[in-house]
Amino acid sequence: MSDARLIAALLDERRGYLARRLADRVADVDAALAALNYAVAETATIEPQVETATRKKPLRRKRD
Repeated sequence: MSDARLIAALLDERRGYLARRLADRVADVDAALAALNYAVAETATIEPQVETATRKKPLRRKRD
């Protein structure tokens, strides 16, 4: 496989990982692209996988 076809395949794979928000996989593909001397010029980042929402407390029923 030529370098151009390999880079195109890696970029396609990277787009799929970005869509599924798999940051570790994106980093792996970026490392493979860097090994081929290709710099990724994308500025978008994946949102952090930190849960910020809190669960509401359940309503208590009044017992008579």
